[in-house]
Amino acid sequence: MSAQPPKLLDRFTAAMRMRGWPPRTIEAYHGWARRFILFHGKRHPTELGPDAIQPFLSYLASERHLAPSTQNQALNALVFFYKDFLRIPVPDLEYLRAKRPKRLPVVLTKDEVRRLFQHLDGLPLLMARLLYGTGMRLTEMLSLRVKDIDCSAGTILIRDGKNRKDRITMLPDPLVIPLRQQLSLARQVFENDRSHDLPGVALPDALATKYPAAGKQWPWQWVFPADGLSTDPRSKIVRRHHQGEHVIQRPIKTAIAASGITKAASTHTLRHAFATHLLENHYDLRTVQELLGHTNVTTTQIYTHVLNKPGLGVRSPLEE
Repeated sequence: MSAQPPKLLDRFTAAMRMRGWPPRTIEAYHGWARRFILFHGKRHPTELGPDAIQPFLSYLASERHLAPSTQNQALNALVFFYKDFLRIPVPDLEYLRAKRPKRLPVVLTKDEVRRLFQHLDGLPLLMARLLYGTGMRLTEMLSLRVKDIDCSAGTILIRDGKNRKDRITMLPDPLVIPLRQQLSLARQVFENDRSHDLPGVALPDALATKYPAAGKQWPWQWVFPADGLSTDPRSKIVRRHHQGEHVIQRPIKTAIAASGITKAASTHTLRHAFATHLLENHYDLRTVQELLGHTNVTTTQIYTHVLNKPGLGVRSPLEE
């Protein structure tokens, strides 16, 4: 029986790749299926049945003390594992979904954003300005390709964002020249790779099958190529990937401390600031929702609670 889980999980991973899922989601779901099988003594999931999901989630909550969002990811993974992969009917398990505490996002003021930028330079500064100026998620920015940037139109096309949605956001004028300079550097890396006949960049699965040579073409190159080569975890091909999250996360952490900002800020805080400052500038909620790529406007509404003058702009009696 112990030889079955690896084979089963390999097929599970292949099924997710066939659907074109992001690598991080595939890795997370694969991990939850593996931990689920190990938790139940390596018994085959078809032998266990969907009823085995509840004790596993109880263990994650009571023994591991995992965050509600992590518990819910495990639930989503196992429901997909049984219902869509194993084709075994799953009862309604919404009652198992952990309730997430309602916390307001950490938001930097405009002055704090300026102070933060003063302690950054080079590539981290460009990336930080992109996150704040466009509202992109960190992974969306890092995976930008050359063809997604339209300097003439002043737009950035974000492909396969959260929930696999494409959307368009603005390219702020102050970033056009720095981005063109970055593209020039990326072009040098691209031409050097071509001169050494290195494998092309990774492509979405369907495109890689239909146009295998596209990975060696300029439009498909990463805007932020990594400094060195690495092994593609899926194909095992040694190729150039895009920059990793640490390239911006570490400088941001250092800059936050150096600027004297006491808030628990991170790279994602710049996305929160983007949304909040647009609302402060009286842009409507639906516009901000589209720019952020939120499926539901209620997700965007949380930023209305962190405005400097929320609601009706009530004055404290101390100000009278």
